[in-house]
Amino acid sequence: MVRWEPNARERLAAAALELYSERGYERTTVAEIAKQAGLTERTFFRHYADKREVLFDGSGALQELFVQGVAGAPQSAAPIDMVAAGLEAVSAMFVDRRPFARKRQAVIATNAELRERELIKLASLSAALADALRRRGIADPAASLTAEAGIAVFKVGFERWLEEGQDRAMGELMRESLAQLKAVTAGSRVS
Repeated sequence: MVRWEPNARERLAAAALELYSERGYERTTVAEIAKQAGLTERTFFRHYADKREVLFDGSGALQELFVQGVAGAPQSAAPIDMVAAGLEAVSAMFVDRRPFARKRQAVIATNAELRERELIKLASLSAALADALRRRGIADPAASLTAEAGIAVFKVGFERWLEEGQDRAMGELMRESLAQLKAVTAGSRVS
């Protein structure tokens, strides 16, 4: 009989992040993560393909929220404003998650393999946004350019949100970053 383990996925993610932060990603094994979580390696592999994916578990949900935000924007909205609706949607996902996100980002920053995986995630997100814009009737290259600009705004806004001492909401920082991008592309000088 298989015993059900409550919150196994969350326990594994918390244990992995704690161990990665203490020992480093490279020096942490799946066996150690499972043991820290009070679970087995087999349970780990039921939830995650490898130890790297623990850090990227929310990527699918993030992409879905972003795409839904674009899809739900008013039909009359400019393409960049459709992306702005997606930025608002994903900002809601991060409410009360700043400490976790800071810790996660610190682990990613110390490892080239994880930084590469983060870039792959962002590229996949950009492709999904471009597809969402195309479904809204935005032709290329405008759809691809707008999606890439949206990812740049997301990346910059997210990094600003993670800064030590920062207490402003992610949505506010995303809107501010988008406004700065619009000012720069309009030829205004931003300081």
